Amino acid sequence: MNIGIVGGGALGLAAAYELTRMGHTPAVYERAPVLGGQASTFDVGGGRLERGYHHLFRSDTSMVELIHELGLGDKLAWIESKVGFYHGGRIYPFTTPLDLLRFSALSFWNRVRLGLVTLYLQRKKYWPREYERVTAEAWIKRHAGQKVFDTVWGPLLRGKFGERSGEVSMAWLWGKVYLRVSSRGKGGAKELLGYPMGSFAEIFEALERAIRDGGGEVHYPTTVQRVVTDGGRATGLQIQHADGTSETRSFDRVLLTAPSSIVPRLAPELPEEYTRRLTHVQYQAAVLIVLVLDRPLTNVYWLNIADRTIPFVGLIEHTNFIDKSLYGGNHIVYLSNYLGKESELYAMAPDDLWQRYIPGLKSINPAFDESWVKERHYHREDAAQPIIGLDYSNRIPSLKTPIEDLWLANTTQIYPEDRGTNYSVRLGRLVARMMIGEAPVRMWWE
Repeated sequence: MNIGIVGGGALGLAAAYELTRMGHTPAVYERAPVLGGQASTFDVGGGRLERGYHHLFRSDTSMVELIHELGLGDKLAWIESKVGFYHGGRIYPFTTPLDLLRFSALSFWNRVRLGLVTLYLQRKKYWPREYERVTAEAWIKRHAGQKVFDTVWGPLLRGKFGERSGEVSMAWLWGKVYLRVSSRGKGGAKELLGYPMGSFAEIFEALERAIRDGGGEVHYPTTVQRVVTDGGRATGLQIQHADGTSETRSFDRVLLTAPSSIVPRLAPELPEEYTRRLTHVQYQAAVLIVLVLDRPLTNVYWLNIADRTIPFVGLIEHTNFIDKSLYGGNHIVYLSNYLGKESELYAMAPDDLWQRYIPGLKSINPAFDESWVKERHYHREDAAQPIIGLDYSNRIPSLKTPIEDLWLANTTQIYPEDRGTNYSVRLGRLVARMMIGEAPVRMWWE
């Protein structure tokens, strides 16, 4: 069976890989000049670095299994993580239960409440459907109190979802707590995070080789203009190549892995009810400034910012996780923001945004000077984080669209997990089996 796949990120490549393993012939089309989607890389100091910070949790079994299948198991390292929490002009270590007990920004009783709530959530049986009916803000305020919400959870939710943080379902927040704690060992051991030494690009390159070796095709940069239909059935793709030439190719089935917001443009024949489900899901954009420094900025890998006077929400110092020797001895820092398109910061030119960020960096490290910066890079991904509202599972568009032989799989359907390469790989391989009748057509969590 010949299958056209739109999108060369982790999901599309995993689906194509699975199809070749089952004897089918996929053709992947990616409009960017590189594969990997949100985990694609660029060159820094002689090494390759993800445009957006990436790592693996211990629970990311789908990606770990794939890495070993591809013969890259020796490249996967598990490294102790250093997490910090910036509040009140101070960086607090926030990796172990003992760190929580020392978190003096909260009273002792509120520290206990925060710890007990976290413990309760991590032990909650998988897929607590009742959390779909309550917002994270309401649940945390009721069970942990206003002070805990204002100090810890509120800033983190606002950082991820901005002005719409009050709409976010508790099911989403539960998933984040469950995932994070699962990467720790027993007895409160420190968190271990995984990283493929040499970058995630090695995984995508290995997938490309495996797809081609299995008889499939991978094309990039190539733009898919629309899905071709006939009599209510998807029959092919209209494609524009990098040299400007166009063609229409026939396929037995088509898989779209593009963001929901652009699917109606690719497949305008979709019925109104299905299109409404697609357009109902709104996204926050990820805006990243990547700094290449001549010295370290902090002593932690992942610094959550709980101070609204600082205009970014995360400071991820990659070389406090991965050795700087892979990047020519340079120190790598991501300044992360999740923004709605209505945000002033979203619309800013990169240089103007950088100027807005400098005072925040000096608040975190008063010694910081612009002379430390050797390079500065700007990346923006418009469809980075779906906004997960109440009763979200009842509004997710189905994997099998109303157009016969047209399928959709993207980050809006990963729920209740958060988006990430692991769950993209899992969904990609699953939808591939569904498309050829090797798996029942349903969401993986149903």
